[in-house]
Amino acid sequence: MGAPGTVQRGEPPLNWLWILAGVFVLLGSLMAMAEASLTRLTRVRALSLEEEGRRNAALLVRLETDPPRYLNSIYLTVMIVQNGSAILVALLAESTFGGLGVTIASLVFTLLYFVLVEAMSKTFAILHSDRVALALAPLVFFLGRVLAWPTRALIGLSNVLLPGKGLKAGPFVSEGDIRSMAEVGSEEGSIEEEEKELIHSIFEFGDTIVREVMVPRPDIVCIEDDKTLRDVQAVVLTHGTSRIPVYNAKEDLDDVVGIIFAKDVLKALHQGKQDLPLVELVRPARYVPESKKVGVLLREMQREKFHMALVTDEYGSVTGLVALEDLLEELVGEITDEYDREETEIQKVADGVYRVSGKTSIDDVNEELGAELPDEEWDTIAGLVLDLFGRIPEGGEDVAFAGLTFRAEEVIGRRIANVLITRVAPGNDDDQVVADVGEADA
Repeated sequence: MGAPGTVQRGEPPLNWLWILAGVFVLLGSLMAMAEASLTRLTRVRALSLEEEGRRNAALLVRLETDPPRYLNSIYLTVMIVQNGSAILVALLAESTFGGLGVTIASLVFTLLYFVLVEAMSKTFAILHSDRVALALAPLVFFLGRVLAWPTRALIGLSNVLLPGKGLKAGPFVSEGDIRSMAEVGSEEGSIEEEEKELIHSIFEFGDTIVREVMVPRPDIVCIEDDKTLRDVQAVVLTHGTSRIPVYNAKEDLDDVVGIIFAKDVLKALHQGKQDLPLVELVRPARYVPESKKVGVLLREMQREKFHMALVTDEYGSVTGLVALEDLLEELVGEITDEYDREETEIQKVADGVYRVSGKTSIDDVNEELGAELPDEEWDTIAGLVLDLFGRIPEGGEDVAFAGLTFRAEEVIGRRIANVLITRVAPGNDDDQVVADVGEADA
């Protein structure tokens, strides 16, 4: 072993090792830029560049047609040059400065590599993604061809070691990534605010169950099977509904004989069949469980061509009704027509005091009041208040929870129709809160 800085026989000249290390760093910078630009670029943008006649655009379209193949080649190249340059720097440091130099050189090299390769190169590629992607397309295409077999073999090995999907389909984009892109796109003005909200609604739609969107049983517009066609016509004109469940007059809504359509009633009346029994006009009723995902139900409605279904609980009792309109409103927001009456579910009565319809969802209340009320067990504010009382409250009774006071302002039968919610001011006792609520209500 010679003195530091000397070259032994059989060892490569140090100058060549420095040059090779520099080449590795340069190649690492190019790979970092290629990765950043290609992941930011879309196939639509690549086709647009090709239509503009940009150089290497046709090659870029081929890369965007099969991104996993070429990105995996970039990742493998990055690992090779990063580790290779680190090893070369360590060898050079040991030959030049001795053992202590390895530690110092490794630390300095790591910091410089991060600044030059990771930070600067990727930032430049993001700022000039089109130009960088076009310039590096030939290099990436070459690496994708040369390293196709090694990357395929290594990914196959990883899938053996990691049961499941592995990376057979290449890099994946998560729901969080898409939501973040929508937020950024909205801030930058590339997509409208309504489009951003629709993207978020689509993901929430997939997690929503029928119970959360159904019309509850007490609010279902229905009719007994011993009524006349004129009675059905009156219900249609009063409520503006086109499909009405018909149930056995001797039983209750758990014994539905079918659904009657307004157009069938009008047709029969027009033909002079006023005395025709309802059971001869009803169509079969559909039933779905409360726990069914609304996305699955929507596809069933499309495939089997029905617009309404009765909702049942685990015991088979009818708990609500869901229509196609209810599902669509989860995606695009409230849909109103001439027959719908505008009802404000959350009304601000005074500072810190809100009148809330009992059927308002807890999520809407949390959003409006900035609260954190639990929504795991109950979907509506009436359900939460019933749980807090542990019984059917009398009108005007109060209960405090999570820094809020809930007053069962209007109780109809076994239902809480309206709730008055008041923020509990710090230091106030319950009596003062109730007094404030009464003054605000007055």
